[in-house]
Amino acid sequence: MHEKLLILDFGSQYTQLIARRVREQNVYCEIHPFNKLPKIDSSVKGVIFSGSPFSVNDENAPIAPLEDIRGKLPLLGVCYGAQYMAKNLGGKVERSNTREYGRANLSFIGEDELMKGIESNSQVWMSHGDSILELPENTEIICSTEDVRVAGYRFKNEKTFALQFHPEVYHSTQGSEILKNFLVSVCEFSQDWTPESFVDETVAKLKETVGKDKVVLGLSGGVDSSVAAVLLNKAIGSQLHCIFVDNGLLRKNEFEAVLEQYKHLGLNVKGVDTKQKFYDALADLSDPELKRKAIGKAFIEVFDEEAHKIKDVVWLGQGTIYPDVIESVSATGGPSATIKSHHNVGGLPDYMKLKLVEPLRSLFKDEVRRVGRAMGLNEELLGRHPFPGPGLAIRILGDITPEKVAMLQEVDHIFISGLKDAGLYDEVWQAGAILLPVQSVGVMGDERTYEKAVALRAVASTDGMTADWVHLPYEFLARISNKIINQVKGINRVVYDISSKPPATIEWE
Repeated sequence: MHEKLLILDFGSQYTQLIARRVREQNVYCEIHPFNKLPKIDSSVKGVIFSGSPFSVNDENAPIAPLEDIRGKLPLLGVCYGAQYMAKNLGGKVERSNTREYGRANLSFIGEDELMKGIESNSQVWMSHGDSILELPENTEIICSTEDVRVAGYRFKNEKTFALQFHPEVYHSTQGSEILKNFLVSVCEFSQDWTPESFVDETVAKLKETVGKDKVVLGLSGGVDSSVAAVLLNKAIGSQLHCIFVDNGLLRKNEFEAVLEQYKHLGLNVKGVDTKQKFYDALADLSDPELKRKAIGKAFIEVFDEEAHKIKDVVWLGQGTIYPDVIESVSATGGPSATIKSHHNVGGLPDYMKLKLVEPLRSLFKDEVRRVGRAMGLNEELLGRHPFPGPGLAIRILGDITPEKVAMLQEVDHIFISGLKDAGLYDEVWQAGAILLPVQSVGVMGDERTYEKAVALRAVASTDGMTADWVHLPYEFLARISNKIINQVKGINRVVYDISSKPPATIEWE
């Protein structure tokens, strides 16, 4: 059984960052809702309590299972977790006169194993409205800033620590070192959760789970489904039957190019042209959630139909990854809103008698790439930008028609090819074009035009949970804009999206 750290999520926007930082230390971790503590067995070597949008003094503040963890396992409370322990173990937490948010510098660092190697004046990231005014008995302060006396504390003679700041956030310049101190020095993790070990363990688990059964898997041409397919292929070989669907919403010439690419991976792949089925399913739909659900339903129907052509197929394989799950289902199990539904997340309809196998469900995107690299996949495939499951349907705002798809395919092709030709493609996490449901006045050849507008989008990210817009060179944007307007009939205006996530999302729908 693999060593693991448990992260109890109290609803913080940074919880997934904690998980990523832990995994960067080659330590396996799992996020669980604060009110659903899993069974603690010998594999669990430590626990982290996340932050929260709640105040510990709120009437409906989340309740941590302290009695089940404290003193039994190493424990680190972050922000809300630190305040919760202080308040409920005899200390005092009250509203701050001013909200402490943003960069701060440590002015005091104690001689403690959690803070070992942390430099004086190290920058940390604060994000809280309450302050710890009094600590419980048998505690000591391990770090402070000029404005926050209790920036960190610990319980004497036990492995229970707390930090008021967020070590997982990029702006905490030595946050990774603090987390490593907790994971290695305090919890004594062996740091053996590597891409290579993930491959070995996942292949073994797939062999055990699937046995002699057949699996049908839908390929998209992207990193996730490709890595999932190669993992399954390593485990079960010819029992895997891959299907690549042309849903009419792919990029220009993608169907043929991807099928050619898969020939070199040794996968058993069948291409299925079902464009019209998806266009029919999307007819007259403008609402983004309805479009996503219509596409998801059509995918399921296609796979059901194809699965019936394969004798004795039992499993449906999918390339679902962790951010898909997080954004579709509240991570806390509480009232947080679903951001968007994903076509490959959730249960299958009753009529489809296939079981789900999702070998990447616990991984972030950057981890998927590392796993693919460990299996020898080529860099061109691994470096491919993420592409949404619903394809261009959610990059065409409003209803979908084959004419709009063809128009956007041309725009997208000019943009993506331009990025590659300019050596900018690998500097971008994800890029694409959005066809807007507006028309604007223009002038072409001394004639008035009234045509469509497109928005170009390029973001930098590591896992898709947060993203910043990329500062593409003005000269490049001017060249691409000119090329789109001159070569794509029906477009007379190009704009560039400079929104970050949050508050925006990467896709417009």
